[in-house]
Amino acid sequence: MTIEFTEASGLNDSIYGKCQTPIRMFLESRGELVEQRSVLKELFTMGTTENFADTYTGMTAMEGFKPVGESGAYPTDGMRESYKKIVEYFTWKDSFRISKEIIEDSKMMDLRKRPQNFMTGYQRTRERYGAAMYGGALQMQKQITFMGQKFDITCNDGKPLFAKDHPSILDEKFKQCNVFSDEFSAKALGKLETRMQNFCGDAKELLEVAPTTIVIPNDADLKEAVFAAIGADKNPINSDNAFNYVYGRWRIVVWNYLNDFVKAGKKPWMLFDPDYSEKFGGAVWNDRIQLEVRSTIDDNTDANVWRGRSRFGAGYNDWRCVAAGGIEGGEQLIAA
Repeated sequence: MTIEFTEASGLNDSIYGKCQTPIRMFLESRGELVEQRSVLKELFTMGTTENFADTYTGMTAMEGFKPVGESGAYPTDGMRESYKKIVEYFTWKDSFRISKEIIEDSKMMDLRKRPQNFMTGYQRTRERYGAAMYGGALQMQKQITFMGQKFDITCNDGKPLFAKDHPSILDEKFKQCNVFSDEFSAKALGKLETRMQNFCGDAKELLEVAPTTIVIPNDADLKEAVFAAIGADKNPINSDNAFNYVYGRWRIVVWNYLNDFVKAGKKPWMLFDPDYSEKFGGAVWNDRIQLEVRSTIDDNTDANVWRGRSRFGAGYNDWRCVAAGGIEGGEQLIAA
């Protein structure tokens, strides 16, 4: 994690001078630790930008090569721009104080705890923001309110990320679904993987979507079902020796922050294709301004004030990178 530090002039000559380097060290070390544990990089294509907002779009497929016979003329092919999605970047701020008395009395515990809590709070905000976006999507919402601010969580087609009727820009009668009601099981996993592999583009062309990641909230029963399904090379349901074709092919992400943003008693699960998301801009996250931290003295209280400011934002462009199961109101993969 890159952190840009600035200090007020003459600060090192004051009583706070000796604590500037330790606090900075605590901020950097804690920032690196929480970033390593972050799930965001598993579920968003992470990037940087220099813009106030970015527009994501794509192109429809060409029809392809045609047989023309000997000395035949070249056929004219074409494509057009697909749906557009604008992702805006918001400013996020926080601060903490170190009183003069803490420095005078050498309260080192406070010198460690406050910077650590500051960085943990920063990363927790990012994780919760990402989890809130997916949590809202799992409830098929178009907008969420997070920390008092409204955020758009629709895809480029104007539909929620998980919807039964994603349209094609070339044929609005052609609808595709990426939300399903089935609870997790080995059979449901195989069915949903197959549905994703058959996702089509706007011209009804196959896209070679290949999900590799299973994402679930931190639920004991759901974890047991997932690891039972993918952890045995034989049929995990009974004593049959049938080959388990979903064995050993998945990365599992258990996202405890997601628990706060799913309905009580619900057990949603998602399949995600990070390669498709990166190539076509599926779920995107950009940092406009990396975390900036500055240290100043409050003339009124003599406290050493540390302020943090960052700009980042996330959004959904192409829905085909992900599909969800266990969602009330979704289609059914397995016949009753």
